[in-house]
Amino acid sequence: MKGYAIGIDYGTNSCRSLLIDLENGRELGSEVFAYPSGKAGILLDPKDPNVARQNPQDYIDGLVATVSAAIDQAKRADANFNVEKVIGIGVDTTGSTIIPVDASGSPLGLDRRFADNLNAQVWLWKDHTAHEEAAAITAKAAEMRPQYLAKCGGTYSSEWWWSKIWRLRNVDLEVFEAAASFVEHCDFIPALLTGNCHPGAMKRGVCSAGHKAMYNAGWGGLPDKEFLSALDPALADLRDRLYDHAVPANQLAGGLSEKWASKLGLKPGTAVAVGAFDAHMGAVGAGIKEGTLVKILGTSTCDCMVVPNKDPLADIPGLCGIVDGSILPDHYGLEAGQSAVGDIFLWFVNHLVPDSYGATVDEKFATMEAKLADLKPGETGLLALDWNNGNRTILVDVRLSGLILGQTLHTEAHEIYRALIEATAFGALTIIKRIEEYGVPVQEVINTGGLAVKNPTLMQIYADILGRPLKVSASEQTCALGAALFGAASSGRMTLSEAQANCCQVRDRIYEPIEANQHVYEQLYQHYRTLHDAFGSTGWSGTLDEVMKGVIAIRDAARASA
Repeated sequence: MKGYAIGIDYGTNSCRSLLIDLENGRELGSEVFAYPSGKAGILLDPKDPNVARQNPQDYIDGLVATVSAAIDQAKRADANFNVEKVIGIGVDTTGSTIIPVDASGSPLGLDRRFADNLNAQVWLWKDHTAHEEAAAITAKAAEMRPQYLAKCGGTYSSEWWWSKIWRLRNVDLEVFEAAASFVEHCDFIPALLTGNCHPGAMKRGVCSAGHKAMYNAGWGGLPDKEFLSALDPALADLRDRLYDHAVPANQLAGGLSEKWASKLGLKPGTAVAVGAFDAHMGAVGAGIKEGTLVKILGTSTCDCMVVPNKDPLADIPGLCGIVDGSILPDHYGLEAGQSAVGDIFLWFVNHLVPDSYGATVDEKFATMEAKLADLKPGETGLLALDWNNGNRTILVDVRLSGLILGQTLHTEAHEIYRALIEATAFGALTIIKRIEEYGVPVQEVINTGGLAVKNPTLMQIYADILGRPLKVSASEQTCALGAALFGAASSGRMTLSEAQANCCQVRDRIYEPIEANQHVYEQLYQHYRTLHDAFGSTGWSGTLDEVMKGVIAIRDAARASA
């Protein structure tokens, strides 16, 4: 029987739904809901730039608005569509995005007592207030449980589960004690849909648990109470109110409840899959397989790979984790990424690009991209570090910051824009080199996300710097597509691999590296790595005296050949 599935994708600033035909991946309905709270959906604190919170009500309102609209669109697009034929629903979210909840599983941010308290709201992935707690967790784990760090790249991050919960304990004891438990956003939405919100009973996904909460079946699940107590006895007490078991996203979280079936216009009992992170489901939607690196290019980036869990795999320093089942069943999921990419470009155009480039953000980007066409690699004489929001991989240090080197009195905005694009590509190359250094070959790169689809100049620069062909997913909504495929798999009506085979495609255009450009970028990358290691690595020894003049020499050679 022909079937359909719905994917619900919660991003940083908005959520979207996607309704697909499982026979061929045709996208029949899609709707986007911009979070209305705060600034672009983020609750900020003007006194602390590290704060990034969200209103849980936005998630609920977006769920109703987007799914209902997608169903209405599907009815108009396909005469054969019927909600009875929707076999599954999948959910992906950002992460680690943590929700303090009461004993019933309701977010504390919905409690009137805490309506104006940022600490009771959702702690978004990009909240970096817990950098001190993350450093303390890293130090204690190195002393007591080095195996914990080995599976998450050697350094625990302020973006992750335990850091944020401990930070809450340290800054707002009232909210911490009011929380019966804590829930990842990707676990909360499936629980809500199935009516199984009790923190001790809801299904928890191994994607979020393994990559962010130090969960591993090899040591019995979450970190042991002795270790947690060494951090803070309150964390050890909390462990009993969390969970003991986590499962992959192709498993069933439950059936759609009568209440939510009525709200959304779907059939009660429709399969709802266990949730996972957006990038991991996006990798599945892009067609990830062994040897393929999927690069999700958005406000930040996430790089995903899989290795069969029967194969030997070394721990890889600097990665965001190696977790069995976090992307594909029966495979280790490898995650790396960059804390800011699109966000860097937006920061630049919003704050530093002059109005002579255009009246709107879109006009400024269009003008800069047109001017980039006249520039050769190295011609700007600029070199940047892509750490405006810290470094996620391979240094795992949120206290690093951006840098632009080589500016003169003649430097123009579009030249800086190119240097920022190049910097993010150099960061991407650094990740690939680290993965391959530890025995995982990158045979193919598939890109997805808005930047991959809409910015061919960026894609060509990336191809030249990475030195390999770059493919782009056919779908512009691979995270939601991947979520839909997991929804279908959770129904038991088809396997995840069958769903991928039917629905995952790439575009005809492949960005091939240009040999002459590669040669220049290989020279520039050596200077980038010098800056990367000098500013980012503890105990670095070397000199910086050749970097500035080396970049100038590359600039002069590029201009002479123009």
